[in-house]
Amino acid sequence: MSGGRCADPVILNEWHAVAALEELPVGRLQTALLLGERLVLERGSDGAARARIAATGAQLPVRQRFGYLWTSLGAPTRDLFAIAEPAEPDRRNLHAASIGVAVSAPRAIENFLDLSHFPFVHTGYLGDEPMTEVKSYDVRRSADGTELVATRCRFFQPRAAANAEGGFEVEYVYRVPHPYCSVLYKINSVDRERMDVIALFAQPLGEERIRAHMFLSMLDETSSDAALRHFQLLIFGQDKPILENQVPKKLPLATDAELAARADLTSVVYRRWLAERGVTYGTIPPARGAPSPRAA
Repeated sequence: MSGGRCADPVILNEWHAVAALEELPVGRLQTALLLGERLVLERGSDGAARARIAATGAQLPVRQRFGYLWTSLGAPTRDLFAIAEPAEPDRRNLHAASIGVAVSAPRAIENFLDLSHFPFVHTGYLGDEPMTEVKSYDVRRSADGTELVATRCRFFQPRAAANAEGGFEVEYVYRVPHPYCSVLYKINSVDRERMDVIALFAQPLGEERIRAHMFLSMLDETSSDAALRHFQLLIFGQDKPILENQVPKKLPLATDAELAARADLTSVVYRRWLAERGVTYGTIPPARGAPSPRAA
């Protein structure tokens, strides 16, 4: 069942973003759904946020990072991943949006990693025809195997950001430090020596529904917060109907499922990584005895 409670120990023991702190008023209870379980969230007068299971009142572990409340229904064996850039004093750190999407969390993350759809879905912004080629790039695992990193990702973009003036070839670095989270580092439109940060934290409501939390850490002295949010909402609004029309909504992990081109390298490695970690929630695992995806 897409809305059933999670029995996947890998995902149960992960941290998940469940609310933007700026949308969690002090002294007011708020409900949230995580992995099919109803939660109650609250924020005290000291600014500290808490989360508990609505049905039992059991208190859950919490973290407050990147402007969001994170919690877990299990017992995380490691702390939440780090993002260093928000601590830099000249950055604009903001919650861009939390958007409901009828798709699985792995599908949403895979779409976030996909360069090839830029000219077709984000025409005039992140890509344009006929410049549709995905140049060769690299994908590797971190030394401890806990995350994926894609480097040398390059694409011509007519309007790469809210403050961009004219098109240029943009370089990306992608991190996947969590099965349901991805962090994008993107060359800044003004200072080409530094990178903006755009992160997607997918809150799994069920196996086929999420809230997509968008976090920004930007180097932009001219755009208003509203303009930065508007640009991200515009881009995500183009992705949303594509995501919701994916069939199946869960992400297949089998070798012969959907992937063919060199441009799909990140997707292949991501799917293999999920399969090797034993992630089942929001995925369609390979049939018993069938090979999982290869980055060949």
